[in-house]
Amino acid sequence: MANLKEIRNRIASVSSTMQITSAMKMVSAAKLKKAQDAITAMRPYANKLTELLQSLSASLDGDAGSKFADNRAVNKVLVVAITSNRGLCGAFNSNIIKQSNVLLDETYAGKQVDFIAIGKKGNDILGKRGNVIANHSTVFDDLTFDNVASIAQDLMDHFTEGNYDRIELVYNKFKNAATQIVMTEQFLPLVPIEGDNSNAADYIFEPSKPEIVEQLIPKSLKTQLYKAVRDSFASEHGARMTAMHKATDNATELRDQLKLTYNKARQAAITNEILEIVGGAEALNN
Repeated sequence: MANLKEIRNRIASVSSTMQITSAMKMVSAAKLKKAQDAITAMRPYANKLTELLQSLSASLDGDAGSKFADNRAVNKVLVVAITSNRGLCGAFNSNIIKQSNVLLDETYAGKQVDFIAIGKKGNDILGKRGNVIANHSTVFDDLTFDNVASIAQDLMDHFTEGNYDRIELVYNKFKNAATQIVMTEQFLPLVPIEGDNSNAADYIFEPSKPEIVEQLIPKSLKTQLYKAVRDSFASEHGARMTAMHKATDNATELRDQLKLTYNKARQAAITNEILEIVGGAEALNN
């Protein structure tokens, strides 16, 4: 009977876990819809703005180029790792940590590599291996353009002041609820557009192209970082919804197996009791 009690306790424990994971799945599904709509709406604007500024920057003379396009020898690198504040979202955070370590150990081996963490999980883990100069995990408490823009301004200041020669973003790009793509994106210096740039001559610029570039590049960089954070935010809820869905399915399967085991053990116990009663009665009759 002690065995039956143990199985009953396990069934109760698994059922409780299943209720929790199911509730978390529904909460993430509700948050995912809003986050997905936000990134889907802003992605075309951010991509077009980046493409336009890359085209303009590539068409300028070297002397008229932006200070944000200064390609220096890479000795000091700043990696911005965008993770989440909470776990229970599958490989969402570990993929970012793994890619950040690749940049540290392989891509920029022998260089000075520092980190800025956007997300508590990244700060906790990367801080054990590398130098995390800032943690902006609170940005997810109120995810607005202005809050992210202040982080982008700090990154631009680091680059223009010569503190770092290159700044990389590492984040999860949202594809769908079940798929997130790990992205490594060069934030600074600006990456010139590849291919023919002759179509830039079709535009009439007022004021001059250098003035437009200097005014719009900071806005473009802030939008680029905001898009990356929004992508990561949507990916987090998609990853958590998928992980909790799988956890609920696994808990359901385990509960059913435990119930089957419980019923078999209970049936065996009842059978043994009947046999004992029959055996005792036959012994009395003899």
